[in-house]
Amino acid sequence: MRKLTKGVSSVLMAAVMTLSLPAAGLTVHADALSDAAPEDVYVSFGADLKDDEKDKVMDLMGIDEDDLSDYTVGEITNEDEHEYLGDYLDDSVIGSRALSSVVVIVGDEGDGIDVETKNISYCTPGMYTNALITAGIKDADVIVAGPFEITGTAALVGAMRAYSALTGETISSASMDTAVNELVVTSQMAQEGNISADDVEQLMAFVKAKVVEENLNNEEAISKAIDQGASELGITVTEQEKESIISLMKKINDLDLDLDSMKSQAKDLFNKLEDMGIDKEKAKSFFQKIVDALTEFFKDIFD
Repeated sequence: MRKLTKGVSSVLMAAVMTLSLPAAGLTVHADALSDAAPEDVYVSFGADLKDDEKDKVMDLMGIDEDDLSDYTVGEITNEDEHEYLGDYLDDSVIGSRALSSVVVIVGDEGDGIDVETKNISYCTPGMYTNALITAGIKDADVIVAGPFEITGTAALVGAMRAYSALTGETISSASMDTAVNELVVTSQMAQEGNISADDVEQLMAFVKAKVVEENLNNEEAISKAIDQGASELGITVTEQEKESIISLMKKINDLDLDLDSMKSQAKDLFNKLEDMGIDKEKAKSFFQKIVDALTEFFKDIFD
């Protein structure tokens, strides 16, 4: 009996260690721009940048004026910002000048998404990553920059357009709208100050994973997923915030997202969820199978 118990303990310990290991292949693409082929780089500038502001943005991005002739270059106008953000933000918040700029570098399969921000006060790299995943973007390095502290929300539009232009992959209007909706919801939750940006990122990733994996398509089921995530994180979500997340998740449920792909694109973010619902449920299932097997084993011995 002692040998059996010791063996079971070893199995359980191995399982715990396996579940706690970080995902393999996690890399940081700090030199992505300098290493990239010019045809894999797209630079999108805010159309209303003054010359000195554009110089500042390029300096933050690590781009020289001479580099621009080798890259694909585009711009985001203030009209674009109002078109994509107008349903979610007041005109006063969007403003009258397009300043958000972004560089997108297409990487190799399996690289995942890596986001860096410069002078962006409203949106964190994790929020951009979450939204880019929703848009269906894969394996890309993204640098978002402003000439001074700006919200940066509109940069997502530039990133999606850039990725589509580089890869030839069409991003549907529904995907773009949902991604913008997500970035606004998450950034507003963090700005309100009740929940940290890190917790907002994890909550959104957790609920989205539950919705995609379990095909949650009604308010009650999504509400329970939000409550579960909030409980695991030790945070409180207001009713208004919950309503916003539920509305967003209904849109996400209509998109053709794949959980494994989501995890591979945001390894850092999803590794933080190891002790939360999705992976915890898998762990419970694994341990339950062991318990069931042992129960059946002892039943056979003593029957």
